[in-house]
Amino acid sequence: MVKRIRVAVVAALGIATLVAGPVTAASAGTNIVDPAVSSVSVNPNPIVVKGSETVKVVFTAETKDNASKVTGVIKPELGVETSFELAKDADLGSGKARWKYSKDFNRQSAPIKWTFRAVVGNTTPVSTEFSVKQVYETDFDDIAAAPSVVDEGEWVTLSGVLRQNGADGWAVVPNARVHLAFRPLGGSYSRLPGSVETNGQGKFWLKARASKSGHWRAEYDGSPTRLGAKSETDRVDVRAKARSSRIVGFGAGPGWVTEGDRLSVRGLLQLDAQHGWEGYRGQKVAILFRADGSSRWDQVDSGWTNRDGRFDVDVTARRSGHWRAEFRGADGVKGSSSDTDHVTVRKPEPAPEPERAASRVIGFNASPEPVRYRKYLTFTGKLQVDDGGWEGYRAKVSLYFKATGSKKWRYVKVTTANGSGKLYAKTLAYGSGYWKFVFKGDDDFYGDSSRSDYVKVRR
Repeated sequence: MVKRIRVAVVAALGIATLVAGPVTAASAGTNIVDPAVSSVSVNPNPIVVKGSETVKVVFTAETKDNASKVTGVIKPELGVETSFELAKDADLGSGKARWKYSKDFNRQSAPIKWTFRAVVGNTTPVSTEFSVKQVYETDFDDIAAAPSVVDEGEWVTLSGVLRQNGADGWAVVPNARVHLAFRPLGGSYSRLPGSVETNGQGKFWLKARASKSGHWRAEYDGSPTRLGAKSETDRVDVRAKARSSRIVGFGAGPGWVTEGDRLSVRGLLQLDAQHGWEGYRGQKVAILFRADGSSRWDQVDSGWTNRDGRFDVDVTARRSGHWRAEFRGADGVKGSSSDTDHVTVRKPEPAPEPERAASRVIGFNASPEPVRYRKYLTFTGKLQVDDGGWEGYRAKVSLYFKATGSKKWRYVKVTTANGSGKLYAKTLAYGSGYWKFVFKGDDDFYGDSSRSDYVKVRR
């Protein structure tokens, strides 16, 4: 009777247990119970760390059941976890509360997935994931614009190296697109067309034509993992485009002379001005000589151009060879060189000189008189020799000029008398003075000079 009653009590207790509800994990003999944390959050999420800045991150947990203490844990996907106590931030009523903890994230924070979990006592923790993204700072090194002084329209090259301050410190950035920007003096920066990628060592070279003096710099726009950057600047000064010069009408004469004779080397230096070629006054011109059989040019003298750009230099003839003039340039003006002119130099004939007959230059005339500046003058005359009586003679005769106030006759050009001895020459008039024909003589006849004829030049 007693045994039946015990069995009935146990059966009654079993029924009561089933009616009371399911068995919890705690009643089954484990330490896991329903969570007291109702929700967790991370703000901001994702955490974006830009350069060397620090981002303050707030970890929040909401609890129920009048929790008195909340423990938080954060752990990177690959790394060691860190625990902390959250502080109560607000009571939400009915035993609920909000808890918070703040932590600084910086460049040392791993840019991977993290987990945040919060727990009260031995209840089940509640967790959430968040991520950290690193946007590394960048900067330029070794910025240089070359050349530092250029002519207008010439190329300028800006070079440098792009680096980033990553998790392991500063390192070069390959395959990053870099742009070129320019600021004229007194102006503001503007980006120029075109860009280049850095090479495997982070180096780059950007080229553009220079039109104004100013400052040049490189610019990088950044990427999802790198901040943009602007380099330091380098200044380039731009000179006005150099104008051209030329030497025309160059000549050295007479065409053959005796060793030790004087030569006249002359020409016209011109400048490419706004309205065309014009004489370039007050400039130094070098006179160069290259002996026959030599490849070397030597400077033997120099002269200065007059107000019309003309130069006329007397030199001593020593050897046969070529002559030329060279202008070596000036500020904003390019240099130039003339054509060449050959002069034959003969050795003096040994004495005694063979007997020769007389010659004369007669009927010399220069016209018109007067003449306007840069108009043509015409010269006529006649060369005769005494060959049993005066008769015309075919030979070369030189024209000479002596400016008013000067004591020096200067060679101008050579002409040839025809079979009747008639002489004719013409040249442009640049200044008032005296003119004459000179026959230097030859093996058969002595030389002679005509009378001089004065011509006034009017401007």
